[in-house]
Amino acid sequence: MSEHSTYIPGNAVEKWLDDRLPVVRFAKEHLMDFPTPKNLNYWWTFGAILVMCLAVQIVTGIILAMHYAPNVALAFDSVEHIRRDVNGGRIIQATHAVGASMFFAALYIHMFRGLFYGSYKAPREILWILGVIMFVLTMATAFMGYTLPWGQMSFWAATVISNIFSAIPLVGDSLKQLVLGGFAVGNPTLNRFFSLHYLLPFIIAAVVALHIWALHVPGNNNPVGVEVKDSRDTVPFHPYYTMKDLFAMVLFLIPFAWFVFFAPDILGHADNYIMANSQVTPAHIVPEWYLLPFYTILRAVDFNVLFINSQLGGVIAMAGSMLVLLVLPWLDTSKVRSGAFRPMFKWFYALFVVNFIALMYLGAQPAEGIYVTLAKICTAYYFIYFLVVLPVLSRIETPKPLPTSISESVLGKADA
Repeated sequence: MSEHSTYIPGNAVEKWLDDRLPVVRFAKEHLMDFPTPKNLNYWWTFGAILVMCLAVQIVTGIILAMHYAPNVALAFDSVEHIRRDVNGGRIIQATHAVGASMFFAALYIHMFRGLFYGSYKAPREILWILGVIMFVLTMATAFMGYTLPWGQMSFWAATVISNIFSAIPLVGDSLKQLVLGGFAVGNPTLNRFFSLHYLLPFIIAAVVALHIWALHVPGNNNPVGVEVKDSRDTVPFHPYYTMKDLFAMVLFLIPFAWFVFFAPDILGHADNYIMANSQVTPAHIVPEWYLLPFYTILRAVDFNVLFINSQLGGVIAMAGSMLVLLVLPWLDTSKVRSGAFRPMFKWFYALFVVNFIALMYLGAQPAEGIYVTLAKICTAYYFIYFLVVLPVLSRIETPKPLPTSISESVLGKADA
């Protein structure tokens, strides 16, 4: 707190600023000198990597918006114009397109790290909930961005996903018309998606600020899940973790740059390089890879349950797959945070990771034959893991003994 601050302005200008707007004091106390557990590993660097990715997406997105034309007659050609005629346009467009995939790669790693190490448990429930909100907002932003090139996959993905709204009882058709701006995907739809795609990253940035604020109240979780006992368990965030985060960012930028310079289109679908045509339906409509697990869950429910038809059931399942993450802190009631000390949990968690990758794979396959059966099995385990496995394990599992402090886990002795 500032009343216990050790910050002393270094010169007259700094003192003048500190008396009026203490930003340097704030940075010193809450960023540079923030006491951070000394045992954080490289899985913890993905938070900083995500902030970097968000900044890259916002900057490149603003530049692209200067040249993009949100009109169904001009959108496809304007993207080609950016790639071919705008100075540096090919690199900027490739960075933005590849950046979306890299953003989600880091985001999934960040979330799976939180799931393994119990970063959602008390007192960090709000921190986790804000993270899930960011995840949902990011998926919405990415989907809308996918429609903007106005290729075949853009148009038909928008058509398929917008039909989700019509499945909602009573208000579904009205919602669908509101989203589309009419009765079918067209010019008003593209304008709406462009506006929201431009706006949402700034909302995400605001939620990131709340996320970081929520992190600084209870402090970081750590690999052993033991709370900080005293100052011997921590080190200042700067320079120890700023340097670690910067090193991880550089490593992350290596594959990022490889994709941008050598294979900028490899992560996209070939059909999206054909201009949108409402009269020609692609053989197989698929979203981007990072949305595939939830697309699989949407498609997996192809049967009626009582008064709920298959279309509404799929929508409920997809929405539930995200909403269940919000209540996760109250589903897993084990007193031990870190999965490293939970032998049974490790196996179910590993199966969950494999299951999630399988959902991703199945979303890219046609909804026929064995793929349909596997999609149902994987969707079932997704929900069983959260609603059955975690609550039951919390009651029956016997965890390994925890170290008495972070120092003991690092140095191997209690009084280090």
